[in-house]
Amino acid sequence: MAPWAEHAMWWHVYPLGFAGVPVREEHRPPAPDGGLAALVPWLDHVVELGLNGLLLGPVFTSSTHGYDTLDHREIDPRLGTREDFDALVAAARARGVRILLDGVFNHVGREHPLALAALAEGPAGPYADWFRIDWDAPGGPDFADFEGHSSLVALDHDNPAVADWVAQAMSFWLEAGADGWRLDAAYAVAPAFWAAVLPRVRAAHPDAWILGEMIHGDYAAYVAESGIDSVTQYELWKAIWSSLEQENFYELEWTLTRHADLLETFLPQTFVGNHDVTRITTRVGRDKAVLALVVLATTGGVVSVYAGDEVAMTGLKEDRLGGDDAVRPAFPASPADLPDVHGPVADAHRALLALRRRHPWLLRARSRMVELSNTRCVIEQTGEGDRLLVELDVTGAPRARVTSSDGDVLFAWG
Repeated sequence: MAPWAEHAMWWHVYPLGFAGVPVREEHRPPAPDGGLAALVPWLDHVVELGLNGLLLGPVFTSSTHGYDTLDHREIDPRLGTREDFDALVAAARARGVRILLDGVFNHVGREHPLALAALAEGPAGPYADWFRIDWDAPGGPDFADFEGHSSLVALDHDNPAVADWVAQAMSFWLEAGADGWRLDAAYAVAPAFWAAVLPRVRAAHPDAWILGEMIHGDYAAYVAESGIDSVTQYELWKAIWSSLEQENFYELEWTLTRHADLLETFLPQTFVGNHDVTRITTRVGRDKAVLALVVLATTGGVVSVYAGDEVAMTGLKEDRLGGDDAVRPAFPASPADLPDVHGPVADAHRALLALRRRHPWLLRARSRMVELSNTRCVIEQTGEGDRLLVELDVTGAPRARVTSSDGDVLFAWG
């Protein structure tokens, strides 16, 4: 793991939504200062919150929502141009902000030129073995897809040419200034594929940080076999909101024990919100959302904050067309126009992220429950000879307190 990544905390943005880009309607180029350019004024907000990384959702040319990629080497015209990307990288560098790109390499959009060529040229064509194609399907040749989404065409990761192509795409953008990659749907790709790809990428970019999206599966084994640095810690995400929603801290205790085992081998990416899930404030309400942040900020792992959670944005994820829209909203032109950007929840983010900066050992902290009931718990966080106590209480109005080993109150809520 690159040394810089141990000090990274991420602001996670879904650029197409952030910039108000039409996802399903007719594509059009961004307005002046729109698209990726719209992110530049927000970099100071990222730093002011106490973060130093920009985790971007898809920015490459796609048919609709970004995960149906059409060209991995071109910025989506709805977000601007390569020059806009370069300007964002330069502005981030000037502020010490790292950039992580979202790489959709499990599948491509059905209209991807190589997918179209594979069908047009038939089973003897040069791209036929880039995809898993049923040439004898009843309705004519058809692709294997990703989780039943016919618009997402699965690549054949057993083909060495696909591995070459992915390695070249990853290296291209690392050379352009990205610091690493989030690998979308990593859980759907055999770890051996990444074990073949990543050494080629790291030969030229040894400091690249690679994060894999893992919703389920054996996290530690996948990291060991693939060579990636980290995975999305969905088990902890679920335990945090569920224990608060159901008022059952026993679930959190069980998951923190599993989390401690993961920390023995790698540093998971921890979060309470992202572009694929219902907003934490919608799940549990504003006060409990701050308690969720307390857990996030004091538990081992690489922290990310989903843009908007710092001001208690709400949004319900639904299983329907457009069901992600509510959790991927457009943002105003300036942080100054964001409601409650200096409100109590935003201030809680600043305070807790600052607390984590002052205690860098929390990156690898080990968690132990020293007091536990359904509605109250005290978590002891330890590391490098230091110790914090994290109290959470939902017996009445949600309350939280973080105290030092000397008994000083470092943060309080409620």
